[in-house]
Amino acid sequence: MNILILGAGGREHTLAWKLKQSAKLKNLFVAPGNAGTAAIAKNIPIGVNDFEAIKKCVLTEKIDMVVVGPEDPLVNGVHDFFLSDADLKHIPVIGPQMAAAKLEGSKQFAKEFMMRHHIPTAAYESFTVATLEKGYAFLESLNPPYVLKADGLAAGKGVLILNDLQEAKDELKTMLVDAKFGNASTTVVIEEFLDGIELSCFVLTDGINFKVLPTAKDYKRIGEGDTGLNTGGMGAISPVPFADNDFMVKVLERIVKPTVEGFKKDNLPYKGFVFIGLIKVGEDPKVIEYNVRLGDPETEVVIPRIKNDLVEVLQAVANQTLNKIDLEIDQRTATTVMAVSGGYPEDYAKGKEITGFDAIDDAIVFHAGTQLKEGKVLTNGGRVLAVTAYGSDFKDALSRSYKNIEKLQFDKMYYRKDLGFDL
Repeated sequence: MNILILGAGGREHTLAWKLKQSAKLKNLFVAPGNAGTAAIAKNIPIGVNDFEAIKKCVLTEKIDMVVVGPEDPLVNGVHDFFLSDADLKHIPVIGPQMAAAKLEGSKQFAKEFMMRHHIPTAAYESFTVATLEKGYAFLESLNPPYVLKADGLAAGKGVLILNDLQEAKDELKTMLVDAKFGNASTTVVIEEFLDGIELSCFVLTDGINFKVLPTAKDYKRIGEGDTGLNTGGMGAISPVPFADNDFMVKVLERIVKPTVEGFKKDNLPYKGFVFIGLIKVGEDPKVIEYNVRLGDPETEVVIPRIKNDLVEVLQAVANQTLNKIDLEIDQRTATTVMAVSGGYPEDYAKGKEITGFDAIDDAIVFHAGTQLKEGKVLTNGGRVLAVTAYGSDFKDALSRSYKNIEKLQFDKMYYRKDLGFDL
């Protein structure tokens, strides 16, 4: 098979690394890719939302399957674009159609879906500029902290958790009136704060059948002890030690099954990965959010634990025969530590040379924000590299990730040294 992956981050490099191991793979392409994917696949310099250029590439390179990494093209309807085109409609796309991608594209849509299908989540209300005063009143009815979420896509930055009521009111006004997050915050969802420990549950569905993939926990804050600004993720651990069998039975019965059933009942066409952001409150799981693709950097610990041929698994998704796949999971723990550019998640410089790859031993380096220029690997984003290792438990795996990340260098490189502190 010839496969095209859309995307340029650590998630896409990890998928490429796994697909590359399949005997069923002939040629692998990544658009636009990064320096890591360039070493194992052919990078195609086109944007993930340039559907016409993607079509041209698919026809030229005789692509047999498209795997969509990020949420943007899914929310913008890349799957629908393929289905509506006579030349493309026979080519399977891994990722939901536009109607289902709204689960990530709109926080309000996701909340309504959860309420409709009795999926446990935080109480909430939605507000616009016209209902700003009602928003203030709703904030006054809640106990701090206050959770404000931009309704649309804001690249993982559109969620604010604030302890001060006046600050929450000011931020609500900034989001709605001053368009702090652009069009993403024309509607703002305010919800009750859930106190607990977070984890991610990944599900792969063909629209009828589903498989629950390994759990993972990521670390979103830039600073140690989970302090400072939110990032796209500073590292991840899989499996999650506190997600025991009893807890996962609750996740399956109360959340995963009603979610997949909800897709059918609401006629939301879904072939692909579902990321369910969970919080464990006491002994019970509740849903914080849905993403309509794999999370990053959780992908860098979840995919390496799947022993199956991923091409075979994705073919089963396309053919709606996922029930015939017996998922095999590596029982070892996998951890990943993210090296980021100095200044991230605020302003940072690009184009810094990265060295030390030759010294890596007993770990895998997945590229997130890198580019290849004149034979050198340079930084090209805020999150630059993810160093993944296996171990007998999370402490063992983390010690290997850390031992290897110390061998990598670029100007102003930063990483968190305290992952797993809360486990």
